[in-house]
Amino acid sequence: MSAHVPETLDIWRMVAGRRSLEGRVPLAAFRRLDGLLTDAQGEVSFTMQFDRDALQVPYVELTIDAALPLECQRSLQRFLFPVSMVQRLGLIRDEAEEAALPPEMEALLVPEDGILRTLDLVEDELVLAVPAVPMDPELPAVELDAAPQQEELAKANPFAGLASLKKN
Repeated sequence: MSAHVPETLDIWRMVAGRRSLEGRVPLAAFRRLDGLLTDAQGEVSFTMQFDRDALQVPYVELTIDAALPLECQRSLQRFLFPVSMVQRLGLIRDEAEEAALPPEMEALLVPEDGILRTLDLVEDELVLAVPAVPMDPELPAVELDAAPQQEELAKANPFAGLASLKKN
């Protein structure tokens, strides 16, 4: 982990000071993400900006850039899935405050003590960014010309036999 990235953050102190931080972290530091990746080679760079919006809603704006090594489900080969995101998280103390957030903000429930692990914020967004079925976008799409034959259609139609009786 970058030397200047703290392990934990006092969220409310960060918001009051309008602070920001940035860091680079190896993929191996993210335990929940580990099972979704083919390996842990690579780094994640991120920035966090703490502030209040015009309505005085506290937020953290999280910017993440990474290349996640995934297994393509089409070719079963390793490929790098690019992740480049900016997410604004509205900081709330209880779930009732979520309704007051602007629509462009996602809610982040802050524990009572106001302390969060820095990497948990980044890891949550990375886990959400991993596609359910990873496919390398550089591979050509597979197009099948598998139109069913007439005799296959007749076998599949349970009323095909009745049609021949109707003709007689």
